[in-house]
Amino acid sequence: MEAIVAGPARRERLTAEIMERTGIDEPMIERLVHGFYAKVRADAVLGPIFGAKIKDWEPHLEQMCAFWSSVALMTGRYHGTPMAKHLPLPVDAAHFDRWLALFEETAREICPPEAEAHFMERARRIAASLELGIAGANGVMLGNGERFRRNQAGAV
Repeated sequence: MEAIVAGPARRERLTAEIMERTGIDEPMIERLVHGFYAKVRADAVLGPIFGAKIKDWEPHLEQMCAFWSSVALMTGRYHGTPMAKHLPLPVDAAHFDRWLALFEETAREICPPEAEAHFMERARRIAASLELGIAGANGVMLGNGERFRRNQAGAV
């Protein structure tokens, strides 16, 4: 019978298991985050949105490395409120689709297949959650499978 492992020891075990299964480690997360945001900054759709909000990129990149460490490896490094930060942004389904396309392109370039799949599953969930939250904040209740489009919703 296996002993119940709690707290930090359980987190460490989960992190080690994910790293073993996927090959993801902190240097890979850093390469992914930095590569992805280099593409975002140069992107005609996403670049202006990020550029209007982020003046000093180094702290943002550090925070995003902590975020993806928490999301991908269950490290608990990130302590923040992603939904609150995204609610005021002028984004909709097209922006999330572009975000996912750039993220997947970067993950495919940097990660082995198991790691890419692991990141993309989580990225899709995050994008869907943020899109749902932003729609709701704009008075739009999305049905199952519906997408938030500002021009169709009459949202500002």
